[in-house]
Amino acid sequence: QVQLVESGGGLVQAGGSLRLSCAASGRAFNNYAMGWFRQAPGKEREFVAAISTILATTYYADSVKGRFTISKDNANNTLYLQMNSLKPEDTAEYYCALAIGFVVIRDASGYDYWGQGTQVTVSS
Repeated sequence: QVQLVESGGGLVQAGGSLRLSCAASGRAFNNYAMGWFRQAPGKEREFVAAISTILATTYYADSVKGRFTISKDNANNTLYLQMNSLKPEDTAEYYCALAIGFVVIRDASGYDYWGQGTQVTVSS
């Protein structure tokens, strides 16, 4: 089993920055992907960013490209999402997720483990 615990959410003004963290614990895997998804009230969960250890590649939604950066600290088993130039439309609950093996990186249904979420609110 794997446990994912997010932190770092909060209230920020438009144009500001936040860094989300996702601490992973439990069983270790060699080939996996980890990603961030978000869900705003009344909307479906959407892909934000992901990193694949298999392909050594990062992926971003077009809406966050150039503003958000995903990274991973392997020594501490922690995934990060640095969010800059935040906009009110970035307001959502942000979830960390892990997929074992190959996955359609932008498809939430392919991820095996999920954190509990952390709220990000961007005021205008």
